[in-house]
Amino acid sequence: MTYYKEYSKVWVSVDVIIFGFDEKKLKVLIGRRQMDPGRGEWSLYGGFVSANEGIDDAAKRTLYGLTGLNNLYMRQVGAFGSIDRDPGERVISIAYYALINVKDYDEKLRKEHDVQWVDINEIPILYSDHNLMVEQALRIMRQKIKTSPISFQLLPQLFTLTQLQTLYEAVIGDEVDKRNFRKRIKDMDFIEKTNLIDKKTSKRGAALYRFNNKAFTEDSNFKL
Repeated sequence: MTYYKEYSKVWVSVDVIIFGFDEKKLKVLIGRRQMDPGRGEWSLYGGFVSANEGIDDAAKRTLYGLTGLNNLYMRQVGAFGSIDRDPGERVISIAYYALINVKDYDEKLRKEHDVQWVDINEIPILYSDHNLMVEQALRIMRQKIKTSPISFQLLPQLFTLTQLQTLYEAVIGDEVDKRNFRKRIKDMDFIEKTNLIDKKTSKRGAALYRFNNKAFTEDSNFKL
């Protein structure tokens, strides 16, 4: 028996907004669209959901296909389903945002997919409603970073407090008071100071810190 014959069919796709932090700037991974309609336009990376997979699985597959990385931080942004959002067919897209350490992304794989990192403040006009997806993802991330340690997903395992502050400012789009920021950070047991020194970014050498997930799990009062 065939059900729902009285209703029209629609296509379902996923699009992934991949954020990275490099050269003191928050960046997004984009590339030229390689299919019609919109071939050659700047676009996020995405794909259609297969009949035998859920939308989260489709997003994970798409993300892995582009980055070659597993277990990345990824969260859903929302559904985008304007009637005229895709001139080819009626397509509803579920958008996700993911956070990666740029240094973990194989440069050969980036070139193979012909994608590039673009400063969040210099994003060109993207295909369809992809600019709106980026805006909404950034809005969600700006709220999330104040109450959850997602910033550490964008940093190397060892980082300086200057790197952490610079990242935080890049995400929220504003400067913060250095003294107050460091005071709050040093009061958090789950941000551990190590005995290692970073001599690359400072002549005097800056102390390196790391995130302790176990300690964070035991502390429910995180707020920046």
